[in-house]
Parts: sequence; C-alpha cells; structure tokens
Amino acid sequence: MITLSGVTKSFGDRPILRGVDFAIAAGEVACLIGPSGSGKSTILRTINGLERHDGGTITVNGLLLSDRTLPQIRRQLSMVFQRFNLFPHRTVLENVMEGPVQVLREPVAEVRERALALLDRVGMAERAAAYPSQLSGGQQQRVGIARALAMRPQAILLDEPTSALDPERVGEVLSVIRALASEGMTMVVVTHEIAFAREVADRALFIDGGVIVEDGPARQVLTAPTMERTRQFLDRVLQPT
Repeated sequence: MITLSGVTKSFGDRPILRGVDFAIAAGEVACLIGPSGSGKSTILRTINGLERHDGGTITVNGLLLSDRTLPQIRRQLSMVFQRFNLFPHRTVLENVMEGPVQVLREPVAEVRERALALLDRVGMAERAAAYPSQLSGGQQQRVGIARALAMRPQAILLDEPTSALDPERVGEVLSVIRALASEGMTMVVVTHEIAFAREVADRALFIDGGVIVEDGPARQVLTAPTMERTRQFLDRVLQPT
C-alpha cells in the first residue's frame, strides 16, 4: 500500500534520509525505531507530503506522490502528531468534525454522528463539549486519533504518539492503537515504546543515520536482532534505570 524506493532528503547540506526503501502492505502495522535524529519522523512527513523528498519515489495505493496527486494521497492517509495539534478554540467534537466537513465537504449531520461514535470508541464521548486546554495529554492524543479516523483513511501515520505524555497516560493511548491494530488498520508508527512495538507490530524497522539498518518481523528484530547496531541500540534503551 505504501512504497518508498531510494528516498532521500536533506535539510540544507545535512542529509537526513540516504536512500530509504521499504513497502507496507494493507493491514500491516510497521514500527519505526531508532535513535533521535535518525530520520524516523522525516520518513512519515515525506510520505504525507509535509516534507518534500529530494530523490527517489513514494507510492501510496498506486499513486506516485507528486504535487498533482498530493490531495488524493492525503485523503487516504491520516497523521497523528506528537504534540496533538488540536485546534485550541474548537471543542473536542468540533476538532474531530473539522476535516470531514471542511476538507471532504461531507454533510454536517452525518459527520457529527460519526464523530460522536469515534469519540466513544476512544473513550472520549463524555468530553465532546470540552476544549483541548481542559484535557490531559493522553485525552488530547485520543482525540487526535479520533480526528485521524474521522477522515476514514486507508492508513494512519503516527509520529511518536506517546512521547509528549506523562508516563501514567501512555497506556491509555497505546490501548487505542492496540485496538486499531487488532482491527486490521494499516499503520506506520514511530515509537520508542519497544515492548509495545514487539507486541503489536507486524514489522519493525531500525533506522540509523538515515538508512534502514534492519527490517523484519517485529518479535525477531526486537528480541533477537541480526545486526550489531540494532543490538547496541536495544541494549541501551532497554537497560533498567
């Protein structure tokens, strides 16, 4: 469903992606792991056209990413951001309805019904009239996931969805992502939650220095990696504090 071939990206004279190749099948959950600055978030942002890639190709559902196809591709992909990115002046319900009403031009009554069902699905129906400032970080992120689902995407890109949360709130967001995975939603997740990735992901891709160092079944990569660089990273992040 999502294919990257030889994708490169630089910021000024600093290369970030150095020829990234991978393909994600429909219904697959892939977790991108690696040290900070390795290019994980940039990969998501190039797939969604938030960053323009310099070289190589990106294909989503048979559409080659370009300025012409970007609007079509964005209708098939939803993004969940690290910092929530909710509209502070809109209620929870209005945030979830915004995309389908303003971008897809769907009927308000139909979108409202779907939005309320999605908020119930992520455990936020009772806070539909609240504003983002009245919510915890975990609650805001669950609203962000409902907002992504409201666009009825073919796949969801999640950029470190728990990294801005207090430790006590991480579990509530991971449980929503876990449920989506069990329902067959295609997802590409940038995460530092190694235990979660081992449990939920079909694939794990370890990225370092803008290249994919190791790519394979999540349990194998995250339990018994074949590459020494992957082992070093996992030993460091899994080391008890």
